[in-house]
Amino acid sequence: MKQIFILIFLTNLALTSLHGQGCVAIRGVGSCLNPNSHLETGLKGAWTISGDFRYFKSFRHFRGLEEEADRVANGTEVINHTSILNIGIQYGLSERLFFTSDIPYVINTRSSLYEHGRKERKTTFSRGIGDLRMGLGYWLVAPGRKKHALAAGFSVKIPTGNYQALDIFYNVGFNGSSEIRPVDQSIQPGDGGFGISLDFQYYQAISSGITCYLTGYYLANPRETNGVRTFRETLNPILKNEAIMSVTDQYSYRAGLMTSSNSKGFSGLLGARYEGVPVYDILGGSLGFRRPGNILSLEPGISYMKGNTNLQLSVPVAVRRNRPQSVTDIETTAQTGQFRNGDAAFADYLINLRYSLQISKKK
Repeated sequence: MKQIFILIFLTNLALTSLHGQGCVAIRGVGSCLNPNSHLETGLKGAWTISGDFRYFKSFRHFRGLEEEADRVANGTEVINHTSILNIGIQYGLSERLFFTSDIPYVINTRSSLYEHGRKERKTTFSRGIGDLRMGLGYWLVAPGRKKHALAAGFSVKIPTGNYQALDIFYNVGFNGSSEIRPVDQSIQPGDGGFGISLDFQYYQAISSGITCYLTGYYLANPRETNGVRTFRETLNPILKNEAIMSVTDQYSYRAGLMTSSNSKGFSGLLGARYEGVPVYDILGGSLGFRRPGNILSLEPGISYMKGNTNLQLSVPVAVRRNRPQSVTDIETTAQTGQFRNGDAAFADYLINLRYSLQISKKK
């Protein structure tokens, strides 16, 4: 099924961008199953080099499913600008087995009032290398041999990113002085924990020009907290259980339809993606400060392929955003008898732009 080769290529749009749309701290760590892997099926020794650029602006605050629209109206919203350049390298070890790795470089800014004594809006900044990911993928059912394809993968996340980046915070010290403190969890380049992830991707040709895809990814971070102080207890004494940053799990699932390339090399994608940070981790504890949350997005995309190069653009648009109670929220509710649900800021959309190049002696 030659068409499956072409169609799966589009899923670079859907799989390799695992970064949440807001201050729910979903790291920019790619899936072990880089969708370029289908190109190495039967191409032992082939290399694929890719560059992904992603950007979003988060500013809409939610508690549960309810948006706090007054935050924007009153000018009290927190505004995050996040830019990520992710460099990926993949190598075909055999017709089915492949090695893949990537490392992100991030530039983040965060503008807020509440972090600067609630007196004036100031901006904190972070940049640097993120957390490295390396892994193996294997095609259980290889593309091109049947009307469907199935792959599974395993990867390890190494905490190469700075998880205690510092900046100046104003009006927070003695007599309103400034202090140097760790920036917010949402803009830290790394999370400080070793992680393991499991992936899968499945494709089914449903007609001569359309393929259905289903993909999934779960990253487990066994470390509970990373020892970095949040200073949230200085905002309110009831937040003393949020004084240290949590090291969180994250996940992403996607499904949709892809079209085959036309005579000029263009093809399209339309799907949905659901990603987030859970309330409880599956390995290790879940204490410390985290903003659990999930985002359901509608994801249109377009791809242009010529020879061994591919250029892609997708713009996931959020249709549902949820910030549930965290473990610390639940603890505080039980201790005080008053319901507490912290908030989180989300973006309206995310921009993904990707370029990839395959290097192989075989055609």
